[in-house]
Amino acid sequence: MSTTQDDREAFIVASLVDAFSDLMATDPDSFRTKFRKMAADPFAFYRGSACIFYADVAARDDRWADERTSRVWIQGDLHAQNFGTYMDGAGKLIFDVNDFDEAYVGRFTWDLQRFAASIALMCWQKALSDQAITRLIGVFVDAYVRQVRWFVTVEDDSTFALDLETSRGAVRSALNSARLSTRAAMLDRITVVDDFDRRFRDLPGVRRLDDDERAKVEAAFETYLQTIPRAQRFHGIAYDVKDVIAKTGFGIGSAGLPAYTVLIEGFNQALDNDVILSMKQGNVAAPSRVVVDPEVHGYFEHQGHRTAVSQRALQAHADPLLGYTTIDGVGFVVSEISPYEADLDWTELTEPDELAEVIEQLGQAVAKVHCVSDSDSDQSLVPFQTEDAIVAVIGEDESAFAADVAAFGLEYASVVRDDHRHFVEAFREGRIPGVTAT
Repeated sequence: MSTTQDDREAFIVASLVDAFSDLMATDPDSFRTKFRKMAADPFAFYRGSACIFYADVAARDDRWADERTSRVWIQGDLHAQNFGTYMDGAGKLIFDVNDFDEAYVGRFTWDLQRFAASIALMCWQKALSDQAITRLIGVFVDAYVRQVRWFVTVEDDSTFALDLETSRGAVRSALNSARLSTRAAMLDRITVVDDFDRRFRDLPGVRRLDDDERAKVEAAFETYLQTIPRAQRFHGIAYDVKDVIAKTGFGIGSAGLPAYTVLIEGFNQALDNDVILSMKQGNVAAPSRVVVDPEVHGYFEHQGHRTAVSQRALQAHADPLLGYTTIDGVGFVVSEISPYEADLDWTELTEPDELAEVIEQLGQAVAKVHCVSDSDSDQSLVPFQTEDAIVAVIGEDESAFAADVAAFGLEYASVVRDDHRHFVEAFREGRIPGVTAT
């Protein structure tokens, strides 16, 4: 290894330890699982290493980031697999950005750059040329800018959505798949009817609570109810708790984060209308590690509050059950586990034309989350119209803007492929403190 390679490995390890040391100490087994998944391929590594991405991009000059466009609500971990379907607060199936665990206030370009690099990684694994990848990133940026400009011209931003009427191709297929899902089928997978009522099944990874822990979670649940906007509150029996279980996140993004799953009465006393909620410990958002604005850092009570506020700021009709609470002084975010979630399936998308049709729609979706917030979002960190700020900074230089994003995507994807190799070697040789490979 050269000195430069040694330095890069040290940087990768230091970034991971800085971001995850507390969680690794609490639950090293979860991080062993996380790191093994990250070792699978460069894209998996990229998904689990947002902290490294932000440490890199924060040190770069960005001519598109001015006083306003550096202070935009961003999704924070925008990669190709963080899109999918959901049922919005108005009861409509929508295809959109999902997963707001890393959401924060920062440069709008960070979302675009992170997505562009993810497309470059994914398309490299599909053996597409750099020329084809550049065109696809251009399709994404063109659709994004076009949609942002459209938001400038309309009074009601929320009139745009990717739904069953406006979507096409693989995006529409995902929505149709979600449409076939039912609440009853999801409940039957996760719960069992016992003595004329539902309770959670004792599945692998499920932990039952003792009386003290159950009481603590139920008290936190009562506090959470006060964080739901009044206009979103259901009435009567909707929030009666039927059962609670504990789980620990083993996904690439949620490793080590304690979580509870809460079964509540739902919309009425019929057993096919029960609702399942996730109560998950909020994590430190990756962009927050490089944002130095004290007003932004001081705005949030805790990470659960930050996640809920950010999601409402990024969605036109957020989950009506979205809220937050604390357990032992630690912030948790609460949201519904929806039966209507379907992810975009990239495996069958292999040709540039097929990919372009999807990526164009993703550009529109990203513009929407940057420019449209929920009517119940009362945040004051971004007091201006995001679309006006973005259009002003791009001006007539749209081609240069697209070229910059594409160049970054290709360049950084190459960095990630090399970083992945460094990470695998560091992990398998035991050079990541706190987690061993064996």
